[in-house]
Order: sequence, then structure tokens, then C-alpha cells
Amino acid sequence: MKIGEKIKALRLQCELTQAELADRCELTKGYISQLENELTTPTINTLSDILAALGTTLYEFFKEEEDDEKVVFTQDDYIEKVRDEYTLNWLVPTSQKNCMEPQHIKLNPECQTEEDFPHEGEEFGYIIEGEVVVVLGKKRYKCKKGQSFYYKTDKIHYIINPKKKPAEFIWVSYPPNF
Repeated sequence: MKIGEKIKALRLQCELTQAELADRCELTKGYISQLENELTTPTINTLSDILAALGTTLYEFFKEEEDDEKVVFTQDDYIEKVRDEYTLNWLVPTSQKNCMEPQHIKLNPECQTEEDFPHEGEEFGYIIEGEVVVVLGKKRYKCKKGQSFYYKTDKIHYIINPKKKPAEFIWVSYPPNF
């Protein structure tokens, strides 16, 4: 990050001259010019004073822009885990730092996912192809193509494909357990 360039952009956004900004911060116009041209580096206190004069804070100044956040993911971004029973693709590779963990799962015929022990959270699924059985504790729920499931994860839970054809579904966990 180029601090000087960012300060200049903020100054121009506030419609201030270098002299006006310098006066508000008890600095010289020459210092502001050197700073904006990356010829000097401010102390934290000086930077804090300049940012206050520009109507912002250190936190806001150094915070990553939301525009830099990746929003759209392609197959090249997915993380794939292949097992004999299933193929799992994490659809958002950074989901461990998010609130939800979306996955695309292809469950092979007559196979099941690993048993997941009770934990805090919730899970949602949407069946794209085939049919599965959602197991929650001692109860079982059939879910077919075009249907969805949703449950709290306070019991042992897993998903079975009882058919001789693969099943495919989207599975979203909260919180992530990647």
C-alpha cells in the first residue's frame, strides 16, 4: 500500500489543498507534499492526525477494500477431496474464515458420508441428482432430487446414498468445519 497516494486521494476527495490539510494538522505544506510523493513516512501519531483531519481513522485507512474481496468462484478455485465413497468440492476456498461452508458432494452408489458427531451448528442441503437418506441420531429422512434438508447438528449425523446410482447435492455447514 502506498500511504502517500492514499492520503492524496483522501485529501482530494475532501476538496482540500495541501496547505489546508497542513494547517489542520499543524504541519507544513512541504511535509504533506513529501508524504504524498512517497518521499517521507509519517509516524503513527502524525498519520492519525492527518487521517482525523480527513475524516477517517487508522482502522478505516488500512482496512482492505470490499471491492478486493473475491465474490465469484470457478471450478479452478474449488478444493477437491476424493474418497472411495464420495467426491467433495469446497465451493468457496476461503470458507473457513466465513460463517458458512458450501460444498458440492457426489456420493457414490450405496455409500455414505463420514459420521459427524454432535457439535454446535446447522446444516442445509439441496439434492441436485438422485436420492439420499439424512440420518440424525436414530431418525432417517428420505430426500429426493429437487428437495432440500435442514437440521441442527446436535446429534450424530451423516448422509447415505441407498441407491445404485450416484447422488449429487449441495451441502452448507454453519459454522465451517473445514
